Amino acid sequence: MNRDKRQKRTTIYDLAELAGTSASAVSAVLNGNWKKRRIGSQLAERITKLAEEQGYAVNMQASLLRREKSKIIGMIVPKYDNRYFGSIVETFETMARERGLFPIITCTGRDPELEIEAAREMLSYQVEWIISTGATDPDRVTDLCAAAGVRSLNLDLPGSKAPSVISDNFTGSRELTRRVLVNYERKLGRKSPLLFIGGRGSDHNTSERIKGFVAAHVEKGIDVDAHHILACGYAPEKAEHALEALQTEEGGVPMGMFVNSTISLEGVMRWIIRSGHNGPMAPTLGCFDWDPFVALLCDDIEMVRQDVPAMLASVFDIIETGSATASLVQIPPVFVTSR
Repeated sequence: MNRDKRQKRTTIYDLAELAGTSASAVSAVLNGNWKKRRIGSQLAERITKLAEEQGYAVNMQASLLRREKSKIIGMIVPKYDNRYFGSIVETFETMARERGLFPIITCTGRDPELEIEAAREMLSYQVEWIISTGATDPDRVTDLCAAAGVRSLNLDLPGSKAPSVISDNFTGSRELTRRVLVNYERKLGRKSPLLFIGGRGSDHNTSERIKGFVAAHVEKGIDVDAHHILACGYAPEKAEHALEALQTEEGGVPMGMFVNSTISLEGVMRWIIRSGHNGPMAPTLGCFDWDPFVALLCDDIEMVRQDVPAMLASVFDIIETGSATASLVQIPPVFVTSR
């Protein structure tokens, strides 16, 4: 009996009964025009949550045919605090407008609940696509969009239910590590392992970068100390505190470092200055990120610049072809040496 109940397809009438409202109100919310109908935000949120929980999906083709094209395209971003995400936002706006689309963008501060809140608000404006950039839970956003008959796409961090466009993190990390190891060996006169710092080990990008970091060491016959892989988060203070803790625990810190973003690099540079490791004692650095001002910090630092124009060109190719396959597109990064 329970099996039969699970197999029964949920309808808008079922959702209306669960939400204590009319089928037309449910339809308005799922089609994204609830504000025009003057339906309250609390009811709209209750209906979309129920649709998500019940696995309800609108017939996408029929939905798109029924509703007027808005020409609005939405993007969710986690932060505005580094050049990478700033470049994504600026390039996205330019490329959207070139295609006759109106972009709306919101920052969610890496908060999964804010990501869902932002997606629901965008759906209320009848966006045609939502781009989840660096989302903590992209599949949940995809499910929400699917319930409303709106297509979604992931950028920077991949999901499993919608097309994803990301940097080739493994290959980029392996090449960056190779370059920093060469510079470090030249400075020391011998082979020595690097320290990895920054990022979250649970996210795809950091995980792939750690794999590339380890692979480059293996190629050179250098062992990596697991205690020297510090996936401590992205915030500058977390990188600074991780280095302080490691120095206290071990009495020193490797002076060759792979830094996982310019956000983490800010914390690394604070530690370098506070600990007196600047000047001739400055560490040999590589950063999986790019900012031209880094050239003012170090005489010799390797950087990876993620190819934002190529990534967004791929995003709009997917949008223009209407692909809904959960494919993964990996864009090679660009290397920049500051000397």
